[in-house]
Amino acid sequence: MSSQRLWGIVLGLFVLANVSSGAAPRRPADVPFGRNYVPTWAFDHIKYYNGGSEIQLYLDKSTGTGFQSKGSYLFGHFSMHIKMVAGDSAGTVTAFYLSSQNSEHDEIDFEFLGNRTGQPYILQTNVYTGGKGDREQRIYLWFDPTKEYHTYSVLWNLYQIVFFVDDVPIRVFKNCKDLGVKFPFNQPMKIYSSLWNADDWATRGGLEKTDWSKAPFVASYKGFHVDGCEASVAAKFCNTQGMRWWDQKEFQDLDFYQWRQLQLIRTKYTIYNYCHDRARYPNMPAECSRDRDI
Repeated sequence: MSSQRLWGIVLGLFVLANVSSGAAPRRPADVPFGRNYVPTWAFDHIKYYNGGSEIQLYLDKSTGTGFQSKGSYLFGHFSMHIKMVAGDSAGTVTAFYLSSQNSEHDEIDFEFLGNRTGQPYILQTNVYTGGKGDREQRIYLWFDPTKEYHTYSVLWNLYQIVFFVDDVPIRVFKNCKDLGVKFPFNQPMKIYSSLWNADDWATRGGLEKTDWSKAPFVASYKGFHVDGCEASVAAKFCNTQGMRWWDQKEFQDLDFYQWRQLQLIRTKYTIYNYCHDRARYPNMPAECSRDRDI
């Protein structure tokens, strides 16, 4: 039995056993690219289809490209449907992330690390707070992300940050300010995505280089969903605090079903978790216990 089919059966059993659980994010509202986003660099390496409801980013030896949100946000739910670079994608990185714009910045990262043909993509996530990152986690996906679109989303409120893949939570970062760990709460962030060459580190630590004979490399996008508290860059609070769906009590924590899903990701698909890296962190970071990463 294939691992993808087994995954479907396991998740199906969880759904049947927990049908009353219900803290999944609302279904994203798909809108055209231009509603929420603008290109940021190498405009000629972005191609538009179906009236802007779908775009493709192109990477060749001359440059990659990227885009960003028009607005800045303090908390919300943000998602993108992405089809990753197919074939030999070693050395390339497709990134989808939120970031503030100052030196002690906050950042919430999805980074998809390309690989040689036939090898699985690696999804790396990271969280920066007050300019400090080094909280990498890496997983293998349980499907081929180059064959069709899949949905990648972030739910961010005052209590937690949750990374989702097709509504399956793959990581949670809880607010641990009471433990002395900074949490993003007062720096509005823009949303970014880019396709770029990072063959100095992306694939096997930089051992596998980008094969430019396979260029151009293409990543496809649609959806462009933004449901957040829009704020000026100088804002320190969300003026709709407590009034949005993603701010309600049921989204202050994962429910039982979601914790079970996350546990399956950690046991079957995780290949690196900074919480377990005693060489880097002889003393376990304080947030790891609350995030149930141990």
